Amino acid sequence: MRTLTPVLLGLLLWPARPPASSRPVQIAVEPDPIDIKEWPVPWERTRPRDPYVGPDGKVWFVGQQGHYLAYLEPSTGEFKRYELEPGTGPHNLIVDRQGLVWFAGNLKGYIGKLDPRDGKITKFETPGVRDPHTLIFDQQGDIWFTAQQANHLGKLTVSTGTVRVIPVPTADARPYGIGIDSKGWPWAVLVGTNKIATVDPATMQIREMTLPRAETRPRRIVVTSDDRLWYVDFAGGYLGRYDPARGDVKEWPAPAGARARPYGMAVDDRDRIWFVEIGAESANFVGFDTKKLEFFSSTPVSGNIRHMYYHRAAQEIWFGTDAANIGRAKLP
Repeated sequence: MRTLTPVLLGLLLWPARPPASSRPVQIAVEPDPIDIKEWPVPWERTRPRDPYVGPDGKVWFVGQQGHYLAYLEPSTGEFKRYELEPGTGPHNLIVDRQGLVWFAGNLKGYIGKLDPRDGKITKFETPGVRDPHTLIFDQQGDIWFTAQQANHLGKLTVSTGTVRVIPVPTADARPYGIGIDSKGWPWAVLVGTNKIATVDPATMQIREMTLPRAETRPRRIVVTSDDRLWYVDFAGGYLGRYDPARGDVKEWPAPAGARARPYGMAVDDRDRIWFVEIGAESANFVGFDTKKLEFFSSTPVSGNIRHMYYHRAAQEIWFGTDAANIGRAKLP
């Protein structure tokens, strides 16, 4: 019998797609498409994903099924690849101010650091956590991360290389997307249940918040400048907002309704939310105005998008698609 990887196992856990919803489309005006460009990655069937722009403008990404790190030079279209150990299954990467590339060795149980100058890789084992998933920097440059199948959150203190992991109280909660608020607190969505979790950085104590609908399955999360948390409900087709100060939740049906399957998500410096619906007839890159509380933009893209990165300096969002492209959305 073939052993399922955590990636394949996760896909099998989802229920069948719900029927198309009769809810009206929530676009305030006729949606203006935005400028999207995609570069085909030269290595087929390697699932390029999770791009991140380094300080020199290179766009780094992982080859999840090809077991590599690589970058795109957008001005020339050049790609360069760095090989990882077979079976690493890199899931996500982030790039620090020195240009060092940090990545989740999802199938090998470590967080890696690549120095592009000489190709050297340093590994930081994640004790008791077999599948580091999504990484994010806090304001001090340390790394918080989720571990979906292991059901943990964790922190890597970069200056010492120390890794601490924290079990999530709810069994099989499957922590997935993660964001950081203005105070340096991490917030993670628990895609196996209808909850959000946070960790007090001073005490390393974890706390869970339950979302109102039992069937909610939040998959990605971002934080706006007012420290409100925005998430996408992959199962039900909603964009949601949780206000930690008030403890209340508000939700908006995605334009494609219950079949939307919203996934990759980002927020820009105007607190506009951007996410991709992957479950309708075509994948759509959607914009939501958090001040007017309305959807205002929708643009087709080439395939499923699992994670997105907002590059503030250029007003761009970068993403990888399951069509083996690295894409860039120029924001209006």
